[in-house]
Amino acid sequence: MNFIEQSFSIPFTYKVLFTEALFAGDNPLLRDLLAKHHTANIHQKVLFVVDQGVSEQHATLLADIRNYFADATDWSLVADIVVIPGGEIVKNDLTSFDRILDAINEHGIDRHSYVVGLGGGALLDLVGYVAAIAHRGVRHIRIPTTVLSQNDSGVGVKNSINFRGKKNFLGTFAPPLAVINDANFLKSLPQRAWLGGISEAVKVSLIKDRAFFEWIEANATALRNRHSEAMHYLIFRCAELHVRHIGGYGDPFESGSSRPLDFGHWSAHKLEQLSRFEVQHGEAVAMGICLDCVYSRLDGRLSAEDCERVIGVFETLGLAITHPLLKAEGEHSPLVAGLQEFREHLGGRLTIMLLNGLGVAEEVHDMNTDLIRAAAEELQARC
Repeated sequence: MNFIEQSFSIPFTYKVLFTEALFAGDNPLLRDLLAKHHTANIHQKVLFVVDQGVSEQHATLLADIRNYFADATDWSLVADIVVIPGGEIVKNDLTSFDRILDAINEHGIDRHSYVVGLGGGALLDLVGYVAAIAHRGVRHIRIPTTVLSQNDSGVGVKNSINFRGKKNFLGTFAPPLAVINDANFLKSLPQRAWLGGISEAVKVSLIKDRAFFEWIEANATALRNRHSEAMHYLIFRCAELHVRHIGGYGDPFESGSSRPLDFGHWSAHKLEQLSRFEVQHGEAVAMGICLDCVYSRLDGRLSAEDCERVIGVFETLGLAITHPLLKAEGEHSPLVAGLQEFREHLGGRLTIMLLNGLGVAEEVHDMNTDLIRAAAEELQARC
C-alpha cells in the first residue's frame, strides 16, 4: 500500500500583559506591541469590537481609542468601532456574529491586520471565534475587562459560541497575539461581577496550589471589600496558573478527555443552561465547586474540615453555594443528565476532577448518582 505521511509542528507564543490606563496617550504598551508585529511595507488595520456595557461605564472609552491611534502611521484604526452587547446572550445571538464578520469583510481586515476584542469573557469568546474563522484566521488581541476574563477565560486559547442549545458547541482553539489586562476596567465592575470571577481562582488553587488557596482564604474579606492590591495579586497568580497549565499539561487543544481546569464545571454548565444564563458563569462555578467538594467528602476523599474550609471561603466572599435548580430528584434529574452532556463536551470518556485534599486533585471516570443527590440535598438544606 502506498501512502504519504506529513508531520509538522508550529510553536505558539503569546504574552499576558498587565497595565493601567491602556489608552492614555503616554502608555506605549499597545503601540509597542503592534510595532513589534508590524509587517514591512504593509499598512495594517485595527478593528475594535467593544462590549456595550463597558463603553457605557467608561464614557470616554471610544474617544480614547480613537485618540490613541490618531497619529499612527504604520497602522490605522477602523473608524467604525463595533459595539455589541456583552454577557452570555452575545454567544447565543448570531446577529452579533454577523456584525463582526461583516465588519471584517467590509473593512478589508486580512491576516496582516488585527481584530481587538474588548470586554468580558463571553464577548472575547465570540470575537476570538470570528477572528479564527475569517480568512482561516486573522490576528487577534484580547483586552479582558472583568475579573473572570482577566484571570481565566481571556488568557487561554479557546473561542466559541453557543449553538443548538449547547454551550460552546461551535468553537476553535486559536491563541491570541496577546492578552492585555488593564486594571482600570475592574474599578467600574458591579459587585456581582467582581465576586463571580474569584471562583475560578479558588478552582485553580484547589487543584494546583494549596498555598494560593490559603492566601485566598486569608484575604477573602479584603477581596469581598474590593481591596485593589489583593485583587491584582489574585488575578496575576490565577492567570499564571492557567497559562502554565495550558503550556505545560501537554494537551493545550484538549484532544483528550482530561480537563483539570474544568473542576466544578460539569454541574456549573448545566446550571447556566437551566437558569437560561441568569446565573453567571463564575457564580455557577462556585456552586459546582461546592457540590463536588461535598461529593468528594461523601466519597471519602476529602476531610470534613477541608470541605468546610472551601464552602466557608465562598460564604465569606458572598457567593451562593447552591441554587434551587441544583437538585437531583427523580430518575430523570436535569442535574444528573448534565453528566452525560459533560461527557459529550469532553468528546469521549467521562473525566471528572475531584479533591483528595486542598491542592490535591484526582481524575475519576464515574460518579455515583446517589452521592450526587446526597451532596445536592445537603447544600440545599444548608441554605
